[in-house]
Amino acid sequence: MAEELPSTDIITLTRHVLADQFSLGAQATGDLTLLLTAIQTTSKFIATNVRKARLINLVGLAGETNVQGEEQKKLDVLSNDIMVNSLRASGKCAVLVSEELEEAIIIEGKYKGKYCVVFDPLDGSSNIDAGVNIGTIFGIYQIAPDSKGTIADVLRPGSAMVAAGYTMYGSSANLVLTTGHGVNGYTLDAALGEFILTHPDIKIPARGKIYSFNEGNSMYFHEPVVKYLESIKYPANGKAPYSARYIGSMVADVHRTLLYGGIFGYPADKKSKRGKLRTLYEAFPMAFLTEQAGGLATTGTERILDIVPTNIHERCPVFLGSKDDVQDLMKFYSAANGAA
Repeated sequence: MAEELPSTDIITLTRHVLADQFSLGAQATGDLTLLLTAIQTTSKFIATNVRKARLINLVGLAGETNVQGEEQKKLDVLSNDIMVNSLRASGKCAVLVSEELEEAIIIEGKYKGKYCVVFDPLDGSSNIDAGVNIGTIFGIYQIAPDSKGTIADVLRPGSAMVAAGYTMYGSSANLVLTTGHGVNGYTLDAALGEFILTHPDIKIPARGKIYSFNEGNSMYFHEPVVKYLESIKYPANGKAPYSARYIGSMVADVHRTLLYGGIFGYPADKKSKRGKLRTLYEAFPMAFLTEQAGGLATTGTERILDIVPTNIHERCPVFLGSKDDVQDLMKFYSAANGAA
């Protein structure tokens, strides 16, 4: 049997985004394409440093805490600096919001553009020592037509985003992106130095077989979550129970959910009453990706992308994944609210 030759029609991320731009015709200015190019360059740089982190002593604590009160790793600080500098230099941004910075960055002068980028430069960095996949999460807004670029341009519902994605750093670097027309996944080819389209048009199965919750917090969970988890661990009618897969890196857990279905949950509970995940740069981008892939994203009672944030670092509960699985969970919240 003859060996199949590799395809010579390589679709890079830049080529793919440009093709989308051309399809928009006169509406397209190319600014978003250039901004996404800056983000993928940033992802390549961070991926290189993640691989070398132990060798060049980037894993230790930097001796500071971020706005969340979490100790910052050296790699967190470096990744944040890389992103801020690259996004500012792109000339396409007006406002930058990072998990690592207490205040938003308002860009003025010759580098000012018409987009706002909200991002977590290195999600899950506390897992580096264990070899767990970590990643960069980002969401992009376009400033309002009458705005000069202020914090108000990001304190809007997630549904107003024009693009969102994440880059996962592990055995390979995978960039997953939506510009509002479906979800595509790209893998970094280190030899070419390019992100290559490897997962076109990602669709979440209507139902999965995996749940991803931090059950170490289950003593704090509210009743709807407890009852839902019981229903999938001890199902009726002889159905097979769901398998637990929780890594502790949002990027890795959501990446698996996008590809294989099931449900990812980080609920509000008796300890974290507003939830643990940040609305603007964690919940919104992941919810946008999930919906674009055919899934659902909810707080349990409200669509995540309908939330209107009141500050850049606020938190919210998050459940996302396969449509049928998320709807099953929402029924437990509905039942609890009906009984209340």
